[in-house]
Amino acid sequence: MTAPARFTSRRVRAMPGSVFAAMDAAKSDARRSGLDVIDLSIGASDLQPPAVALDTLRAAVHDPATHAYCLHSGTAPLREAVADWFERRFALRVDPETQVLPLIGAQEGFAHLLLACADPGDAVLLPDPAYPSYFGAVAAAGLETVALPLRAERGFLPDLGLVDVADAARARALVLSYPNNPTAGVATPAFFDEALRFAERHDLLLIHDFPYVDLVDDVADAPSVLTRPGALERAVEIYSASKSFHMGGFRLGWAIGQADALAALARLKGAVDFNQYLGIQRAVAAALREPDEARRADAATFTERREVLVESMAAISWHAPMPRASMYVWAALPAGRRDSVAFAEGLARTTGVALAPGVAFGPSGEGYVRFALVRGPEALRQAVARIRAYLD
Repeated sequence: MTAPARFTSRRVRAMPGSVFAAMDAAKSDARRSGLDVIDLSIGASDLQPPAVALDTLRAAVHDPATHAYCLHSGTAPLREAVADWFERRFALRVDPETQVLPLIGAQEGFAHLLLACADPGDAVLLPDPAYPSYFGAVAAAGLETVALPLRAERGFLPDLGLVDVADAARARALVLSYPNNPTAGVATPAFFDEALRFAERHDLLLIHDFPYVDLVDDVADAPSVLTRPGALERAVEIYSASKSFHMGGFRLGWAIGQADALAALARLKGAVDFNQYLGIQRAVAAALREPDEARRADAATFTERREVLVESMAAISWHAPMPRASMYVWAALPAGRRDSVAFAEGLARTTGVALAPGVAFGPSGEGYVRFALVRGPEALRQAVARIRAYLD
């Protein structure tokens, strides 16, 4: 059912449509044809949450203290756990009272941060390609996008020197995300220093979306921008339990960084939510206290999957760079193919292998597809075998 135009705001009308709806239809067609779908189109981890998190949640359900609304003061144990984890990981202590804020997932936090820190008509400097929900969040906030193209020849880092001075002057925020979705690119401390200088020069809030902090071959490939000089006065970093702890359905994340921006975000969130269920907060706090070795073991699982997929693709003459991070492989379309939606839809309907078309991540994503490494090695090999038959 479609609502009449008078019941639809300009903000909603400005939000882009989703290419993933077409992919859902293609997957449904494949299932109706009797195909076993190997769905590599959605970045939902198939690994299990930490046992300690599930045990903690199970106990919390029976604690009446968790059944009421959770006001900000009730989030103190989670904020302390976040601050302790951050200090252990990055050797920097942040104030859990003013520099840490729980979120109902990183996606919610990003959208509300734009609403809290920018006004309608302002611009935001946004990577292209980028996580698709960014575009909807920008539209919902009434902001304008200034695209920062991410090119393979630069390791998918934006060239900030190419940003028009007038565009920078009307912008309120610079958005980055490394390890990157969809490209799997990684950033260096030197790049973050450059980005912070750029943000200071143009008086921008630097928003670093950081859900893949733990999914790296080497922790050096996931530096925190907040450890760079002056960053806590200029930057906010957004984290998620979805990737580090495989708890996507639990909807919990957190923001760390610039105190005024987090205070504005907390004030806005106070009008729209009462924080995540306290039992889930306890579960994630327990996961945050786990030894880091558990996260390294999970990262090794995705490293193995990246190697299996890229090597299997090379064997059918479809060459993709070997990522060092994240749970994705970003691959240029095979020779002779130019339309990422047509390729992904045709592949799904014909073989049952579902990939994400690159254009879903922005105009610069056209000509690519994204593989999500959410199935084990044997399924990945089978997917490539089906792709080979499709290309032949």
